[in-house]
Amino acid sequence: MAVTVRPSPTTAPRKVAGPNPVRLFRATGRRITPQVEWVEIQVKSVLNRVQGMPFKWSINPYRGCAFACPYCFARVTHWYLDQDGVNDWSSRIFVKVNAPDILRQELARPTWRREQVHIGTATDPYQPAEGAYRITRQILEALRDHDTPAALVTKSTMIVRDRDILRQLAGGPGALVMFSITTVDPAIAREIEPDVPPPQRRLEAMRALAEAGIPTGVLLAPVLPGITDGEEQLAAVVAAAKEYGASALFTNTLHLGEVTKQAFFEYLEHKRPELVPEYERLYRGKYAPRATQQRIQQVVAALKGHAGFAGPPRRAAPPSSPLTRAEFARPTQLRLL
Repeated sequence: MAVTVRPSPTTAPRKVAGPNPVRLFRATGRRITPQVEWVEIQVKSVLNRVQGMPFKWSINPYRGCAFACPYCFARVTHWYLDQDGVNDWSSRIFVKVNAPDILRQELARPTWRREQVHIGTATDPYQPAEGAYRITRQILEALRDHDTPAALVTKSTMIVRDRDILRQLAGGPGALVMFSITTVDPAIAREIEPDVPPPQRRLEAMRALAEAGIPTGVLLAPVLPGITDGEEQLAAVVAAAKEYGASALFTNTLHLGEVTKQAFFEYLEHKRPELVPEYERLYRGKYAPRATQQRIQQVVAALKGHAGFAGPPRRAAPPSSPLTRAEFARPTQLRLL
C-alpha cells in the first residue's frame, strides 16, 4: 500500500473522485491497490454526543477507513463532508493528529461524568494509519488517566499492541473490545473484505486479549443475505466466538444507505452478479424486509443460547443499527468525523 502524507487539505473536497478500484478490477482482471493519502487535520472537539443508542459518547480517531469493506455503513460520513464515500472512503484518510490533546481537555471539564466512550463507531481505530500515528493508543491513555470506561470495535489485530492499557482500563473503569467478524470462512472473507486481517487472526487476537483479562466479544455484522446468512455459517461464527474467549456476541443485518448501496452493488456486480436481482428486491429501501431481519436474529439468538452466551454486559452494548445522519452531521459536530 503506497501512502502519501499531507499536513492539511490543499484543494476543496469534491463528492466525485478518481478511478474506482472496483471498476479498474473489472476492466483489467486484477486487483488494484490504490494510493492511500493520509491527511493530517486539527480538530476542535473529539467527544461526539450520540442519541438513540445504548451509549452516549463516541470517538472516531480517523475519518475514512483503509479496510475498504464494501458494506460499511459509515461510508456516508465522507459524503456528508463533501468527500466521495465510494472512491475516497478508503484512499483518503483524515488523521486527527491533535485528538488526544483535545480529548484530555474535554475529560478534564468538571461537567464530565465519566460515562462509557465507544471508539470506532464510524471508522476502524486500528486501521494501518494507527501504526504510524498511534492516535487510538493515546486516546485510551487519556481515558485511563481520567477514569473513563472504553469500548472499541475493530477488525484489526493491531489492537493486541495496546493490551497493556486495555488491561489497566479493564481493571479500573472498564473496557470491552468487540471484534467485527462477518464470517469465519476464509474464502468468503477474502472476497468481501480482502484488505482486512483474516478471521482466524482476529480470533487469535481476541483470545490474546481475553487471556490478558480484557472482556471481549464478537460483532457478527453485517450479516449479508445470500452470502453469510446460512445457519451453518452463522453457527460457525458463534462457535468460534465462544471458543476464542468472547463473552458477548451481537448481530445485525446489512443496511444499505445510498452511498453504501453504490459501493456494495459494484462489489455484487463483480463478485456475485447472480445476487444482484435478489438484492434489488430486498433493498428497495435502506433495510432488508423485517421478516429477513427477524429470521437472522432468531437464528443467532438460538445459536447463542446453545453456545452458552449470557446477556449483554452492562454498559457494553454496541450499535444494533447504523447511526443516523443526524448523529453524524449536526452542524456543530461535522468536524468530529
